[in-house]
Parts: sequence; structure tokens; C-alpha cells
Amino acid sequence: MGRPSPVGALGRARSVLVTFFELVKFEHTVFALPFAYLGVVLSAEGRPPGAVVLWVTVAMVGARTTAMALNRVIDRHIDARNPRTRSRHIPRGTVSPRVAWGLAAVFALVFALAAAQLNPLAVKLLPLALAILTVYPYTKRFTWLSHFVLGLALACAPAGGWVAVTGRLDWEAVLLASVVVFWVAGFDIIYALQDLDFDRREGLKSIPVRWGMEGALAAARASHALTVVLLAAVWRLLGLGPVFLAGVAVIAGLLFYEHALVRPGDLSRLGVAFFNVNGAVSVLLFIFTLADLYLAGA
Repeated sequence: MGRPSPVGALGRARSVLVTFFELVKFEHTVFALPFAYLGVVLSAEGRPPGAVVLWVTVAMVGARTTAMALNRVIDRHIDARNPRTRSRHIPRGTVSPRVAWGLAAVFALVFALAAAQLNPLAVKLLPLALAILTVYPYTKRFTWLSHFVLGLALACAPAGGWVAVTGRLDWEAVLLASVVVFWVAGFDIIYALQDLDFDRREGLKSIPVRWGMEGALAAARASHALTVVLLAAVWRLLGLGPVFLAGVAVIAGLLFYEHALVRPGDLSRLGVAFFNVNGAVSVLLFIFTLADLYLAGA
């Protein structure tokens, strides 16, 4: 009996890794991680300790992987009935529910380990963060406010980054979290448009189901308008400079472009609106913030 081929073992390991990244949509970390760093650099005035940045990164990977694994396993029966999502790993049988539950548990422990390296308040807030991540997938079953619960889940990123540095949940952290709540809710409302007919048949709750496509787009526009207002409040109340304000203007332009891409009856560019534009929003806002802080301190 021959020895196992190293090439074959490497191929299997690569296949498992690819499946993991696909299951948890690892590339979507771009939405949340820059906001966690935003909380870190603003609270540290642009010069955070390296250890804090490291453990915040570990915490974010742990939290987001936990959230996605939970979302996939909790929604597996709904995903199996939805033509858009029935090819996901759990419905098609390439990943078992047991493995997904195990993945969520392992990365929840990673999240907890990272929080323990930060400060006591981070540990105290950990159960609340995990509760929000766990509850979110169920919300579409009983409330159209599910988009805002998703926003609250991602809003833990800047608030957590702030707490990681200061050991306090200051009003500035709450303001940053509010920006994320309405930004995420706005783009999630748009994203939910593609499942409007399915959600109606299944009795699921969403703003598109409650108010239709035009009403949903109006709600998304209102959420993103409020996002820009809250960003302007961050600039004013935190005493930031012209570079951050220029960033707010760029973000406003990107959000305007996002809404120009999606119209009632035409969702053909929804993917660009959802991933490309919103990925740019989070990354550019962090870059503008960092540039503002470093220029102010130069």
C-alpha cells in the first residue's frame, strides 16, 4: 500500500480552504474590518498600539466568521427553497449543518480569546455581540426591521474598535456605530429587492415586502442620507479636518451612484451596487480618516 501523495494532500487542503472562504464569504470582510479600524484610529488619535490592532483584527475575523456560519446554518432550509441561494454549500450538501455549527463555535471562541486580550469591558460586551450575531438570521421571520438588526451587528465593529483602545463605550463610539447601522440597513434593503417575490411567498419580513420596490428604494435613500448626515456629525463633533470632510463628500457621491444603479424593474446592476460600491465606501472612509489624522498630527 503506497504512501499518500503530498500533492493529493495539498490539493485536498486547498479544496477545504476554498470551501471555507466561499461558505463564509470571506471577501465581504471588507465591509466591516475598515470600520473596526476606524474606531481604533479615531479613539487613539491615529496612533493605536500595534497589539490592539492585532487583537481587533483577530476579533473581527472571529466575529464575522461566526456570524456567517450561523447565518448559513440557521437559514439552510430557507436557502434550499430559494432559487437564488439553493446552490449554497449547506443546501447542496457540500458542507453539513454539524460542520457549520462547529465552525461557528470555534470562531466564537477565537472572538472571545481576542476580547480577553483587550480589556475587561470588551469581555463584558462579548455576550451582547454574540447575541446580536445569533439573533439576526431569525429576525426576517418576524420583523421587517431585520435590515437594521444587520446594521447593528456590523455596528459592533467601530464600537468594538473604540472600546478596544479606551476600555470605555463613549458617545463617540455610539455615533460611529449609528453611521454603520444606517449605511448597512440602506444597502441591505437594496439587496433584499432580489428576493421580493420569494420572501412574499414564504411569509418572510422585509422592507421591500412591506412597502414594495419603490417604497423600499425610498427607505434605502433615506437611510443613506442619514448616513451622510451622521458622518458630517462625526466630522464636526470629533473636531476632524478638511480631509475627513472631503471623504464624507466622496462617500455621499458613492452612495448617490449606488442608488442610480438600481431602479424599480431593473436590478441588473444590483451586484455592483451591493459589493463594489459599498466595499469602496468602507475602505475609502478609513483611508480618508487616517490621512486626516496623520496630517493633523504632522
